[in-house]
Amino acid sequence: MLAGAALTGAAPAGAAPEGGRIPSGVTYRQFDVRAAKGTVHVHLLTVDLTDRHVRVDLLTPGAVAARARVSAMADAAGAVAGVNGDFFNINETQHPGVEATGASVGPAIAHGRVLKAAVPTAQRFGPSLPPGTATTDVLGVGVDGRARLDRLTLAGSVRTPAGKLTLRGLNQYALAQGSVGAYTAAWGSVSRRRATCGSDTDRAAGCSTDTYEVQVRHGRVVAVSATPGSGAIAPGTTVLLGREGGADRLRTLVKGDRVSVRERLVPSASRIPYRFAVGGYPVLRGGEPLPGLDDNVSAVRTAAGYAHGGRRLLLLALDGATAYRRGLTIAEVAAEMRELGAVDAFSLDGGGSTTMVARTEGAKTVSVLNHPTDSPERAVANGIGVFWRP
Repeated sequence: MLAGAALTGAAPAGAAPEGGRIPSGVTYRQFDVRAAKGTVHVHLLTVDLTDRHVRVDLLTPGAVAARARVSAMADAAGAVAGVNGDFFNINETQHPGVEATGASVGPAIAHGRVLKAAVPTAQRFGPSLPPGTATTDVLGVGVDGRARLDRLTLAGSVRTPAGKLTLRGLNQYALAQGSVGAYTAAWGSVSRRRATCGSDTDRAAGCSTDTYEVQVRHGRVVAVSATPGSGAIAPGTTVLLGREGGADRLRTLVKGDRVSVRERLVPSASRIPYRFAVGGYPVLRGGEPLPGLDDNVSAVRTAAGYAHGGRRLLLLALDGATAYRRGLTIAEVAAEMRELGAVDAFSLDGGGSTTMVARTEGAKTVSVLNHPTDSPERAVANGIGVFWRP
C-alpha cells in the first residue's frame, strides 16, 4: 500500500494562488507518495457530485479530429477545473503521408450527445491494455448525476435500396477491415484517410486502396468518391466510408438513392443515459485492483475514480517536474486510488498529456496546477471538465 503525506513548502509554479479558493463542491490538495522508484507528487481534485452547483462534462477542442490544451478547452467551456482525458491518435510515423487525426481512442459523449465510438483494439494508441479490458471501456456520469464505469458499444445500421448494412464505426480514426463507418459534422475537417489504414491485428499495416465514400444529405445520396475525403462535413450530412467488403457494399449506391443512417452507443452495465463519457481503461473495480496490472513501467499518470456510490469523483494527476518524473506503475495507480477511497478507478492518458487545471474564485482563467512533462502544455484530444453554476 502506498503511503501519502501532506506536502509542505511552496506550491508548484502555476498553481492556484495561496488563499485562492475553488468554488464550493470542488476541493484541491497536493501531497507526496512514496512509490517503488522514488517519491512522486500528486495533485488531487475531489468533486462532490451531489452539490447542485457542480456538474462534470467532457472538454473538447470543438471537433473529434482535433487537439487543444486542457487549459484552453477549460477556459473556452467555462470550466472551473479539469484534467486531460483519453489516449489519442498522436502521430502517424508508421504511415508516411497520412495525417494524424488527433482523435481519441474510445467512445466519447459530451452534453448527452454521442460524439464517437471506439476504434478496434489493435488500432489503439497507448500502453497495452490490462487483461479483460477493451477500447469500449468508459468512465461516465449519467443523467442521475452519478459516476460509473461501463462499456459503450456501437449499434448502428445503414438502410439502402439494396438492404440493410451494419455500421461498425462512428467518427473513428480507424475502421475494422471490411467495414463501413459514418462521419458527421462532429468529426471536423481532417482527412478520413487514416480510417482505412492498419488492420484488425496490426496498427502499422498499410492503408487500404479498396475504399469508397458516399455522402448522404437529408436522406439521399448526393455524392460518391473512390477515395476518402477531407474538409468540414456540413450539418445534416453523413459521410459513409467503406473499406474492402464495406466499400463493395457502398458501390451499389448511386446519387439520388434513399439512405437512412442510425447509430447509438449501447451501455453494458447501466440503462441510465450518459451525460458524459470518456475512454481509457479500468484499473480498480469493487475496491480491488484488476488482475494483471503492469507493475514494472513507471510513468507520469492521470487517473479518475469514484466513491460513495458514484457521488464523489476523484481526479488525480501526477507532477511531471524533474524531481518527481519517475512516476507510478499502473498497479501503483490502482493502489493509490484505493488508498484515496475510490471503489472503481480508471486510467486516462499520461506522460506528456498529464495536465490538471483549476480556476480560483475571481480569476478569469484557469491555472495549470501540476508541471506537465511537455513544455509548452501538450494539446490533447479531450478532457474531463468540472463546472460550477451559481
